[in-house]
Amino acid sequence: MSQLKITETVLRDAHQSLIATRLKTEEIVPILKTMDRVGYHALEVWGGATFDACIRFLDEDPWERLRLIRKNVKNTKLQMLLRGQNLLGYRNYSDDLVEKFIELSIKNGIDIIRVFDALNDIRNLEASVKAIKKYNGHCQCAISYTTSPIHTVEYYLDLVKSMENMGADSICIKDMAGVLTPYSAYDLVKRLKRLTNLPIELHTHCTSGIADMIYMKAAEAGVDIIDTAISPFSGGTSQPATESLAVTFDSTDRKTQLDMDSLSEVAEYFTPIRDKYMADGILNPKVLLTNPKILKYQVPGGMLSNLLSQLKDQNAQDKYEEVLSEVPRVRQDLGYPPLVTPMSQMVGTQALFNVLTNERYKLVPKEIKDYVRGQYGKSPAKIEDDIRKKIIGDDKVITVRPADLIKPEFEAMKEEIGSLAKNDEDVLIYALFPQVAKKFLESKYFNKEKKEGNVTDIQYITVTI
Repeated sequence: MSQLKITETVLRDAHQSLIATRLKTEEIVPILKTMDRVGYHALEVWGGATFDACIRFLDEDPWERLRLIRKNVKNTKLQMLLRGQNLLGYRNYSDDLVEKFIELSIKNGIDIIRVFDALNDIRNLEASVKAIKKYNGHCQCAISYTTSPIHTVEYYLDLVKSMENMGADSICIKDMAGVLTPYSAYDLVKRLKRLTNLPIELHTHCTSGIADMIYMKAAEAGVDIIDTAISPFSGGTSQPATESLAVTFDSTDRKTQLDMDSLSEVAEYFTPIRDKYMADGILNPKVLLTNPKILKYQVPGGMLSNLLSQLKDQNAQDKYEEVLSEVPRVRQDLGYPPLVTPMSQMVGTQALFNVLTNERYKLVPKEIKDYVRGQYGKSPAKIEDDIRKKIIGDDKVITVRPADLIKPEFEAMKEEIGSLAKNDEDVLIYALFPQVAKKFLESKYFNKEKKEGNVTDIQYITVTI
């Protein structure tokens, strides 16, 4: 078999999973040239929650972070994660906004865009795929992997065929909850390799304790690329350790061909950074623990901790098992949506309400009502009439692509933010996170103006903490 390629996640998903996306740009830049020597297939460096965290918590410009990474990484592809029509925010955006965001992501340094939809509704991928192809990016379409009576191997084969027909350059099996099992991975990869010639990448998490075995069986089945994290930021709710898997596979015919000396330097660099976040309490040791319960309840690790927090706030920790048991029932009622952002939070909250009110669907969040109305896309399975009526009464359910109902937004956003935005990247910051963006942009430019006396000459500044 051919070389097994590795995508390194420490600069995006690994620190998002373990330290709530708090890695700073100043902690990233010094190690980039070493990482560029390792021989990775790609570095996942952007997207997901990184954009939000930069402006909300770190007072950093996410676009400037991307440009700095690109400046220091000359030989390795840069990859990002995109939520389809949701981009990096939490609602559907207009097609023109989606296109502008993708255009500037590629212009500022991204090579590979991994795009997914929480419901596997490919209508919500159309605008993203079209824009990625238009601006010559690599379009990796991801299936949001989950299990249910309808999420069979045949379901995923049909989905991947549709993605290939849409224009995907590669496919990712995105096991965001860590619920894929080793032999299921083998079967799915084997079938996909017979179906398509597109490269297949596999992404999973260590939460349930079986991720290394998943990668072993997937590699035997011919998977082309796997996602791993450098050892200080591996394990728990993150990915398996890069070095461990490189050593393992380098004794087989699926050699990774990574530079182990450079990998060792990368690990040594991130170890004290990991230790600092642990000492500060940002890295909670609990996220490093194995939790096989997610295989039973199909609940991602982050969702488990969120439910615990909500129950604690309500002084109802004794209801934990009851809420966990309610999650699969709510998921079934709602047509078996994959438990990935934002559906995981929505289903978890509804299960919590059902238990705490002691009456199912007595209290229903707005987001659940919008989902049942079809505003997030088509539910994987039909929502039964009695459940739908209980949640939204006689409200109409839309059947069109949700974004078809959204008017063009970019120029309106540009006018709305006015002179506070100095470029189109600033406009996109505002479009995605309007409440946070104003304060961020004022800080970015006003503080610089006070120091240098002329805000009109400023293009980009790097803020470090």
